[in-house]
Amino acid sequence: MNALVKLDSRTAAASAAAHEPRQYLTFMLGGEVFAIGILHIKEIIEYGQLTAVPMMPEFIRGVINLRGAVVPVVDLASRFGGKSGQITRRSCIVILELESEAGDQVIGVVVDAVNEVLEIAAADIEPPPSFGTRIRTDFIHGMGKMQERFVIILNVNNVLSTEDLARLGQAAADGQEAAP
Repeated sequence: MNALVKLDSRTAAASAAAHEPRQYLTFMLGGEVFAIGILHIKEIIEYGQLTAVPMMPEFIRGVINLRGAVVPVVDLASRFGGKSGQITRRSCIVILELESEAGDQVIGVVVDAVNEVLEIAAADIEPPPSFGTRIRTDFIHGMGKMQERFVIILNVNNVLSTEDLARLGQAAADGQEAAP
């Protein structure tokens, strides 16, 4: 009887967690609304003072000095395979903190504009579509339902995988050396 009670309480806790809202920072990128879990967000800063780094992939805009630390800045529009985003007055850099095997990594991403922080219940998040998106499906954590529309919730660990970015950077450097 006691084991049955424990099982029921675990099931109830799992069910409650599925309906508990999670917070996401929403932002615009190329006319679409994207979201990143708020726990990955370190801060939001105004766009400016990037230092270009030679032989980097096109989607790496450069690096910034963030209180003495060198932080790489990724252009998400370009990372998704599109053109680099146009910089406007509303453009900003969202500083993210990611966990990797090598430890915590701080990376900035350029976005067109930051919208708001939303709460989306886990029950309102659909799996990524297998077709019809302009970005790789492994970059998408899910599709968050908001009233009449969807928000694309990014899987930042896949989008900004430090191993992936390092491989792409090395490939770009090798390509530059091979060019006449």
